[in-house]
Amino acid sequence: MDWLDIQQRIERGEDEHTELGRFRSFAEKEWQKSACAFANTEGGLILLGVSDDGAIDGVPMHPDAVQERLGDSLRTGFSAPLQARIGKHQDAAGWVHWIEVARMRGSEPLRYRGQVYVRRGRSNDEPSSSELQELYKVFGLVFTEERIVPGSGIQDIDPASFRGYWRRKGLDLDAVPELSIETDLFNREVLDRDFDGTLRATLYGLLCFGKDPQGFPPTRNLWVDLVAYAGTDRGDDVLLSGQARGRLDEQVARAEGWLKSLGTWERYEGLYREDRWIVPLPAFRECVVNAVAHRDYAILGSRILVEVFDDRVVVMSPGGLPNHKRRESVLAGGTPRSRNEAMANVLFDLGLMEQRGSGFPRIRRAMQAFNGTEPLLEDDQDERWVRVTLWRMPQHEEQ
Repeated sequence: MDWLDIQQRIERGEDEHTELGRFRSFAEKEWQKSACAFANTEGGLILLGVSDDGAIDGVPMHPDAVQERLGDSLRTGFSAPLQARIGKHQDAAGWVHWIEVARMRGSEPLRYRGQVYVRRGRSNDEPSSSELQELYKVFGLVFTEERIVPGSGIQDIDPASFRGYWRRKGLDLDAVPELSIETDLFNREVLDRDFDGTLRATLYGLLCFGKDPQGFPPTRNLWVDLVAYAGTDRGDDVLLSGQARGRLDEQVARAEGWLKSLGTWERYEGLYREDRWIVPLPAFRECVVNAVAHRDYAILGSRILVEVFDDRVVVMSPGGLPNHKRRESVLAGGTPRSRNEAMANVLFDLGLMEQRGSGFPRIRRAMQAFNGTEPLLEDDQDERWVRVTLWRMPQHEEQ
């Protein structure tokens, strides 16, 4: 791109492919946010030393030093080296520098200071959950449980958790030391090889045996969000909120612990008092287990959501019912189908899932015994979510 091209872009002004900016020092980092946004969309041109109205005021630094610093920033200032061309021109009003940012090519979107940005018109914005998901699809990082997690490694797997699981299944790996832990993790699909041969944790391995499963950009939202309201809708005051993070079994345990923290209510049968949780714990646990086991992990940026209202408890999971499963079949306890077979098997072996396929009938029985209500199962294939509602006792009975 020559100076004549640059002048034409300045005359057209800022748009979705052009950013103008004054530049006084490298303490000003706004141009890097623009570079990140351009790289994640269709590329673009950043002009330094040009005000928003197109007037050239120049960059008051030695031009060679600026070019060197720009090159260093492009190589090291982002989550991956940024493909861009830099140039400069001395105008009568001062030096103008430019950065031609190319569309990013890689396994995941570019990040600046840990955050993804996209270009919308003349602004650089954080993408919504749905936009982030589309970005990951474009970059080819659509997660299934066997896909590797970029940036992870064998050091991110907890050997004690892995060995404890296999001891529970009747196999003591320490008593059969023929294989190294690295080989064993690879053979059991906890690890897999990246394109360059490096061993990385799979999504299954990280969520079932990882030390910090939410410690990577693609997995940072793979946990359970918890919130209790003082009323019957989301507009009411929040009484208590929480997060159930960690491995899948830890998410289930922490979600249940949070529900217990909401306390019990007293119910009298004649002279006898009975303390009850707001909904039966087995039914709630089954809902959360099904959510973490069967959620669509290709939907990044979304979390499992547990909401407690005065009249109900709602568990919503990203993704429709798995593998073309029909709602009627789930209600009847039909043949089990799992979107994440390895994860479901681990939860089953840990005793958190009972007979496969019996989950919703068991929820129904628990709710019938609890207060005679029918749990509500909803499935939206277009919006891609599954929601289960457990009805609480009528308020006059909870006094």
